[in-house]
Amino acid sequence: MAQSLNTRVDITMKATSYTGLANYGKIMIGDKSFEYYNDRNVEDNIQIPWNEIDYISASVIFGKHINRFVIFTKNNGKYSFSAKDNKLLLRTVSKYVSVDRILRSKSVIQIMARGIKSLFGK
Repeated sequence: MAQSLNTRVDITMKATSYTGLANYGKIMIGDKSFEYYNDRNVEDNIQIPWNEIDYISASVIFGKHINRFVIFTKNNGKYSFSAKDNKLLLRTVSKYVSVDRILRSKSVIQIMARGIKSLFGK
């Protein structure tokens, strides 16, 4: 059985993890870590202590809706998630991760514009 790192839980929410195929489960935000537990197999979990998180990038559409976010860790790569209420989840995470490390990812238009500028800039 998977052992939680948290001693106190702030919020638990249904979520989807995008590591390989989409896995459905629950995200638990607590005083020590960010945790994701798969619904079908509790042993298939992701536990990220707060001091291990480098930054979080949120994908914002239409100026206010967050459809998914990615957690970039210092040593173990990145993990992509989507929750039932991403905005509430990221507000809760901001208690433990400083707000300057929660970023808005670039839009598709910004990425395409940067690519076009690099083509003509040479």
